[in-house]
Amino acid sequence: MDAQTWRAGCCCLLLLALAGATRSEGVQSCEEVRKLFQWRLVGAVKGLPDSPRAGPDLQVCIPKKPTCCTRKMEERYQIAARHDMQQVLQTSSSTLKFLISRNAAAFQEALETLIRQAENYTSILFCNTYRNMALEAAASVQELFTDVGLYLFGADINPEEFINRFFDSLFPLVYNHLINPGMTDSSLEYSECIRTARRDVSPFGNIPKRVMGQMGRSLLPSRTFLQALNLGIEVINTTDHLHVSKECSRALLRMQYCPLCQGLTLSKPCMGYCLNVVRGCLAHTVELNPHWHAYIRSLEELSDAMHGTYDVEHVLLNFHVLVNDAVMQAHLNGQKLSEQVNKICGRLIRTPTQSPRCSFDGSKEKHGMKISARNDEETLANRRKEFINSLRLYRTFYGGLADELCVNELAAADGLPCWNGEDIVKSLISPSLYHPASCRPLLSALFDSTLLRTPYTLP
Repeated sequence: MDAQTWRAGCCCLLLLALAGATRSEGVQSCEEVRKLFQWRLVGAVKGLPDSPRAGPDLQVCIPKKPTCCTRKMEERYQIAARHDMQQVLQTSSSTLKFLISRNAAAFQEALETLIRQAENYTSILFCNTYRNMALEAAASVQELFTDVGLYLFGADINPEEFINRFFDSLFPLVYNHLINPGMTDSSLEYSECIRTARRDVSPFGNIPKRVMGQMGRSLLPSRTFLQALNLGIEVINTTDHLHVSKECSRALLRMQYCPLCQGLTLSKPCMGYCLNVVRGCLAHTVELNPHWHAYIRSLEELSDAMHGTYDVEHVLLNFHVLVNDAVMQAHLNGQKLSEQVNKICGRLIRTPTQSPRCSFDGSKEKHGMKISARNDEETLANRRKEFINSLRLYRTFYGGLADELCVNELAAADGLPCWNGEDIVKSLISPSLYHPASCRPLLSALFDSTLLRTPYTLP
């Protein structure tokens, strides 16, 4: 006999032994039942029977033979059954919840880093190229990117307003330091007039509108994406807390704890029986499945659309380029702008002053305007793609939740004796299948996932 034939024979003998289990015999003592009850529900409980009794007061675990359970035990077991289902649900969804929450945190952290980097590029632009106005511009740059972050993370503010505010504050600096260099007006009212005149004289051409368009199209999808991830976590948290009806509670009690009353401490429910009970208890979650599927599809479409002018990474990291273009355009049209401002704000006596210069470390200045090449593996787009690919595996999560709980947690494996709600029943595998020649395909079938998920009919 070769090793392969010997292994097949052993497998068949094992299955024969499992299939040969007979219906349970009446328990003679309640000692094991008492110990299990006290262990499961923590601590000793008075009034537990020493030997089996008729149990006329039981409402769910109504026995055909003497039982070791009392009405009080049944009530406690019913609470335990609900708690167990709650725990199994939370365990089942924990991987999905971790996937979404981990990525929500990672995306938020990546966006925070991106905002700091974009702010740094813009500050370096002023320090490298427009040193005279760098310190005065720092507050406006910081305020702009603070507002960008607030908007991305859900604050009720308008991007158009904070972008306009940035360019409004930029114009007096450009006017004083580039159009009229070395001269600074001491009047705050005059600077305010220049700031207000910005929208009338359009010193920066169409660049503010371009920035509004690019930021509007890129910030909103990223904001929506983050909000959608947090919504997904809320959905899972809500469905984790199962609202158990009276019928479901009694069914769970009968399935999980009633066999203990007969001393069947190692029994598990039959697959078909488990599926019927758990599907009934989770009927409301099955209704979520099409909505959950649509939710994942929406995230896919949103992620796919976030490229080009919708790619927040590209837009923010190139913001300083548009700022530079805006300043240069105002500088080139300086004479015309000066005449327009004089008409609007008038001519005031001006005194020369030495503007504070940006103090920036030489090594940083040398490399300040060089944007390092991004690692393709670390871009937000690739992170989103990787996340969406992982999330697709959970498209039918709520539709198959009952099946998953029974297959992976609650029910007995195919071929093993199991609890059918009244007693232990024999294996559902036909004795004719135990012929040695049939063992190999039988074993393959036993561990095939599609078979395990198929409910069967009790004999």
